[in-house]
Amino acid sequence: SCWNPLQSILSSMKQACEILTRDPEGGAARIPFEMFSFLYSYLAGIDGEISETETKAFLQGIKEQADQHSGMVLIRHF
Repeated sequence: SCWNPLQSILSSMKQACEILTRDPEGGAARIPFEMFSFLYSYLAGIDGEISETETKAFLQGIKEQADQHSGMVLIRHF
């Protein structure tokens, strides 16, 4: 199979949400958008294969969804 840096980062982000959330286990695993944005940008920067433009576009889409959930990102948003 082809290496997909985005899928790898999203898998890491799912794990981060599950670790960092204050929701009970099995819940929505919400984290604040600011935390999500910081972690995603960091991982995308390390990876180096996802452009800054792609990162900004992805995060803008996530922010629009988070804004409808009191600024919180849910795993189902990505």
